[in-house]
Amino acid sequence: MGTPAPDATSDLTVTVNGDPHVVPAGLTITTLLDRLGLGGRRVAVECNRVVVPRAEHGATALADGDRLEVVAFVGGG
Repeated sequence: MGTPAPDATSDLTVTVNGDPHVVPAGLTITTLLDRLGLGGRRVAVECNRVVVPRAEHGATALADGDRLEVVAFVGGG
């Protein structure tokens, strides 16, 4: 008997830059960034102390208790 699949309608809690966020199960990093207003921006994302390459943001689903650090790059002189 394996662990049942998570209920797609359930919520989970992730921490982003120290702040808790309740999000739907199955959310990816890309979708989370869109929800945070960072979609399409140049950002670096670390999930549970591991840098997630931008190419993997859309395929990386979040799990309950994940801790993310998101850093947006700002241009200027």
